[in-house]
Amino acid sequence: MLAVDTGSGKTLVESTPDRLLPTASVGKIFLLHHLAELLEDDPSLGHLLLRKDSVAPVADSGLWQYLDVPALTLNDCARLVGSVSDNLATNVLLDHVGLTPVQAVAARLAPGGSMLHDSVRDVRTPEDPPMLSIGCAADWVSYFRTPHPTVMSWLAASTDLSMVSSAFGLDPLAHTEPDHELQVWSKTGTDDGVRAEVGLLDVGGRRAAYAVICRFEGEVVPVLGQMRAYGTLLLDALQDGYAAGPGPAQ
Repeated sequence: MLAVDTGSGKTLVESTPDRLLPTASVGKIFLLHHLAELLEDDPSLGHLLLRKDSVAPVADSGLWQYLDVPALTLNDCARLVGSVSDNLATNVLLDHVGLTPVQAVAARLAPGGSMLHDSVRDVRTPEDPPMLSIGCAADWVSYFRTPHPTVMSWLAASTDLSMVSSAFGLDPLAHTEPDHELQVWSKTGTDDGVRAEVGLLDVGGRRAAYAVICRFEGEVVPVLGQMRAYGTLLLDALQDGYAAGPGPAQ
């Protein structure tokens, strides 16, 4: 399922954009958005120290589990979530702010039903929500038409450029310089049989919001190849428009 909006409501391509599918870590954006709104009201919250041992250890994506530092600021936890989808930082932040207000943000921002259902778990029991998050492409394209600027700052350093963004030719560890002709802000989600990327691409000031969410069986390599193909389509559309001058891409 996918949707790509190249500005002024013009759709480049879409397929079942309203279908809800598992989106793994993509739903962490709702947590980041809630934090960004809290910081609007009280910027000092960003300096609050949060301890990694306030929650149970959790594996897979992230860096904090490998670091010695026992506590990080709320801002730094959000940066870890945005840049490396840090599971431990996610759970520490959710423990601090609570899941309920984050879900209220999701209900407000995502009329199609996209939702963060739970904290990150190494093992899901029958009593737990069956998946971390669900989402539809329409919700995420809508979000990235007018994203929160603080959320964008946290997503700017995202290192996972393995999906749609693999077509953009960026250095995964260094692609945030504002003078670059091409910039991307994205969040990915990975789970067994799930690959998802949502975000915003800017080429010379021409922008497109996009969301590609895949549920599949079998090998992942063909799925990643198709996601890259959508990235190439998106990039070509914006580059053609950039070469032609100002105005929305066709």
